Amino acid sequence: MNDIIACAAAAANSSLPTSVLGVLHFLHSRGRSSSCVHTPSELLRDFATREFNAFLWLCLVAVTTLLLRRLFNLFRLWHRAKTIPGPPSPSFFGHCKLFSRQNFTFTDVLSESHQKYGPIVKLWLGPTQLLVSVTDPALIQEMLIKAKDKLPFTGKVFHLAFGESSLFAPSFEKVQKRRELLANELHERLLKSDDVIPMKVADFITDKIENIRTKRGINSRLVSQHMAFTIMGATFFGDGFLASPKAAIYEELFMMIAKDACFWASYNVTPFWRHEFWRYQCLCTKLKCLTQDILQHFRKGCKLFGQTDQDVRNESSNKETKSADGAQCCSGDDFQDYFFFRDLKDHQDGKEEPCGNIMRVIFHGCQTTSALITNVLTRLVMHLEIQDKVYSEISIVGRNPSKYEHEDVYRMPLLLATIYESARLLPTGPMLQRCSLKHDLCFATGLTIPAGAVLVVPVELVHKDDSSWGSDASDFNPYHFLSTGTKGSGSTEDLSITGVSSCVLNDPNENAAFLPFGSGTRACIGQKFIIQLVASVLASLLKKYELRLNSGSDEDSNTTLKNNLHQHHPNSQILFVKRDQ
Repeated sequence: MNDIIACAAAAANSSLPTSVLGVLHFLHSRGRSSSCVHTPSELLRDFATREFNAFLWLCLVAVTTLLLRRLFNLFRLWHRAKTIPGPPSPSFFGHCKLFSRQNFTFTDVLSESHQKYGPIVKLWLGPTQLLVSVTDPALIQEMLIKAKDKLPFTGKVFHLAFGESSLFAPSFEKVQKRRELLANELHERLLKSDDVIPMKVADFITDKIENIRTKRGINSRLVSQHMAFTIMGATFFGDGFLASPKAAIYEELFMMIAKDACFWASYNVTPFWRHEFWRYQCLCTKLKCLTQDILQHFRKGCKLFGQTDQDVRNESSNKETKSADGAQCCSGDDFQDYFFFRDLKDHQDGKEEPCGNIMRVIFHGCQTTSALITNVLTRLVMHLEIQDKVYSEISIVGRNPSKYEHEDVYRMPLLLATIYESARLLPTGPMLQRCSLKHDLCFATGLTIPAGAVLVVPVELVHKDDSSWGSDASDFNPYHFLSTGTKGSGSTEDLSITGVSSCVLNDPNENAAFLPFGSGTRACIGQKFIIQLVASVLASLLKKYELRLNSGSDEDSNTTLKNNLHQHHPNSQILFVKRDQ
């Protein structure tokens, strides 16, 4: 009897499936007649069908989870945005219709909203995109310190032109190390008493203007662009770059690319099918190769990003690649042997262009510096009484020069105040944009801004706010940045009594309502350096020339500088009249 039971158990165990195909056959056979015969191909087909169905179920679950998560975040965004004041959204697509009104700019829309709803206003750019505008100086200062990131789409323009770069990445964590190194280098350059580049740049520009000035005047925008490029070129490549024949080619190529950068970045999909795009990419390749060639040629004079390695490998000349147009490109390894990249090899992104940071800084520097110089020149020719006082100030300082000539600009408070006031009335960018990508932003007032919301500061509104700048906030008045040695208010009446020579320049960065160079963690790290160079150049020009506005462009300049919110940078013909020495 025991033998029979053992045999039955063995038979039962032997009938159990021991493989995947066996399991399929066992399950399949239970649902059908035992007389049906299944071939191996049918079993494999059934197995593949079941696996594919399981895969589809997994995909459905994953997509559903993702959509539910997005939907939850969307409802969370809508719920948290309810506490932020602002006009009600007229449709599911937000306030887009407000921006399409004729003769209304984005700044005008924000101005109306702030007048009605207060210093913090929300606008919906779409169902998922929240924009929050802040105009109160105290809240702006808090926001610019806490919100350290920028939106990813802001770098598309420069990515197409200059390649990958971590110095301008949206995430502050990625750019913090590089910004600190660059800021330290610029600060050390300011402290160096033997730095002669400011005066060499000033002398070079003065001589250049002497050669190109005509009776009809010089276009202010073009001359400012050339001055800005000269300043940036000498800063990055050394004073030897000033007399280089490659400088003119480099400037022309750079400006051609800068002109078309925004156009090609406006495409949602990179237009690979257009021949013009490939011509643009070809120009970008030429610029990269020329940049590396200039860096190699002038590396002994390049001190901005650290000292050059004296023992540059001789084989670097063999590590070159030719572009489609025959331009010689240095390898990235050789490039990293000098400049501040050598301190960041551990933080280097493999996709990053070796000279992308250099070109981007030059691009940003040229754009902002050129706009600043254009504005200052136009203000000086429109306000001759200020120009005369600045010239008197320059003459007084020139009679008793400092040991180091480039330090004399710090003894010219009215000149510096004129530069700051010009930047205040017509900032380079109408908006400061920030965001917090990972965390909600909590103000001290208790208001919470959801993570991912676009935070903007309408700089033009803040710079023309009567509560911060007085009743003449919309007028050009350099005395906004000057005060007497006592308790002077900084008004024109107070300073006209004591005279400019007894004025003291107020630190503009201590005023939370002064934002042409930004503020907080992502403020312009080259502000003081550029101000010194621009002031040196302007002092050299005003010492030699009297600036006059060509009578034919007087009407255009008055129209440009009228006291409206939305202004374009002036573009007038300026006469450089030589002074009697």
